[in-house]
Amino acid sequence: MSAGHHHPPAARSAHSHDHSHGHGHGHGHGHHHHPAPAAGDMGKAFALAVALNLAFVCAETVAGFMSGSMALLADAGHNLSDVLSLLLAWAASVLAMRPPSERFTYGLKSSSILAAIANAALLWVAIGAILVETVRSFIDPSPVQGGMMMIVAGIGIAVNALSALLFAKGAKSDLNLRAAFVHLMADAAVSLGVVIAGLAITWTGIAVIDPAASLLITAVIAWSSWGLLRDSLRMGMLGVPDAIDLAAVRTYLEARPGVTRVHDLHIWPMSTTETALTVHLVMPDGASDDGFLGTLAHDLQHQFAIGHPTIQIETHDTACALECEAVA
Repeated sequence: MSAGHHHPPAARSAHSHDHSHGHGHGHGHGHHHHPAPAAGDMGKAFALAVALNLAFVCAETVAGFMSGSMALLADAGHNLSDVLSLLLAWAASVLAMRPPSERFTYGLKSSSILAAIANAALLWVAIGAILVETVRSFIDPSPVQGGMMMIVAGIGIAVNALSALLFAKGAKSDLNLRAAFVHLMADAAVSLGVVIAGLAITWTGIAVIDPAASLLITAVIAWSSWGLLRDSLRMGMLGVPDAIDLAAVRTYLEARPGVTRVHDLHIWPMSTTETALTVHLVMPDGASDDGFLGTLAHDLQHQFAIGHPTIQIETHDTACALECEAVA
């Protein structure tokens, strides 16, 4: 049995160990541990976004009752769900940095996946609540102050856009941060819709425009959150991350020198930013050199963003290969 460990260039080391177990299998583990870059900055971003949005929710709720605007109250309700989602995402980002323990050997990295699922669910709870109030407003529309609607919603655009910018960079690679970004950008779009509705009410005096705008807001939220819900549930079910092509990974492994068969290949998310892999490689002549596993781990990280590969080398097409193939 041989094992290779690969680390980033900043602290690279390679180790190989030979053990005699009488079954001709080799196990390789490659691990890339990436400290959360600018973790302090993310904490500051969450704190600022929560403070801004919480203050705006309070102001918008008061304005909604004063103006009689269901659209403003609907937007305030959604903004409140954003505050909760930001707190969830923030807590998950902190928990994900916890070191491994005897009970949680991977640490608490998967808490970011749970937070993404919770945020997606929270959005749909908000949608249901807004729909109930919107239907009531359609049945019994009340006078609305369009001018106040426009002023408050205009402030909302600025608050949500600024908050979203804090997470724009991280949202490209972290579903947890993407959840926060989607919430905030949806709110900015919603606030724009409220401004337009307020303008229309001011011009026409038609009160039913307000619940109609609220209905449009609900549709926008549902559309923007569907992808988040789908992706977070897929991660929760340990599905292959969207950014990784399973067939391409298999093709790469099959093309390695000495590999005659690849089976029991599994790829799953450990968190919203880290991916793990396990695979069995049939190599009749064994690994060509001690650096084989280290090179494999390096390539999987840099070509496919898989930072936690575990590789088992088999020198024969054993019963293991046949059994694993049936469930791979």
